[in-house]
Amino acid sequence: MTDQPQQAYDASRYDRPSVTVDVVIFALKERELHVLLVKRRNWPFEGYWAIPGGFIKMDESLEESARRELEEETGVRDVYLEQLYTFGDPGRDPRTRVISVAYFALIRPETQTLRRSEESDDVRWFPVREVPSPLAFDHDRILRYAEDRLRSKLEYSTIAFQLLPEVFTLLELKHIYEQILGEELDKRNFYRKIREAGVLEDTGRMRGNRGRPARLYRFRRDRREGDFVFRWREARLHHEDAE
Repeated sequence: MTDQPQQAYDASRYDRPSVTVDVVIFALKERELHVLLVKRRNWPFEGYWAIPGGFIKMDESLEESARRELEEETGVRDVYLEQLYTFGDPGRDPRTRVISVAYFALIRPETQTLRRSEESDDVRWFPVREVPSPLAFDHDRILRYAEDRLRSKLEYSTIAFQLLPEVFTLLELKHIYEQILGEELDKRNFYRKIREAGVLEDTGRMRGNRGRPARLYRFRRDRREGDFVFRWREARLHHEDAE
């Protein structure tokens, strides 16, 4: 083979869209699924609530940018982030052509201290069913996509356990599944299915001094994520079951 001379590459021949990251953060507060939003201070969408995020820097990876923007805008840090989807409709941002890479995560809110940035007037948790509408940009669509992804992951991942403390009752775990799914589950079937999944470890401890005490469990960290299968649809509470 003969060496081919390297051809000059002219980057100016191509348009350069801007790239942002948006981070959807879910948490369980007051026994209800919440999402973290910031209130925009500047144009565009001044005064609108939005998902935390911002423009990436040229010298950082997408995940590094997502973590930086999340901490700068909300104070939330040291969380596991999972890439969700890329949103790139040409008219999604009135400033310029912007492509956004969205991430999502589940956290326990008591482990974080919220603070607002210079670019926002407020940062606040909202119940998912009471989110202000419309959100800025296409953030309504991003939030719906994140909710759908969260529900779908319940069948093949242990993502719901990220909302729980170290030890918990089966009733607390069932409530988290119901909050994410938006429907009530049959107690007996849920308990049977989650035990069959083999991801729980009995701590041998109980909670409650009066009435019937509840057994405490923890997540088995020796189980591989790929081994988890939980057919929650088989634990649905049908109308005929409630009658």
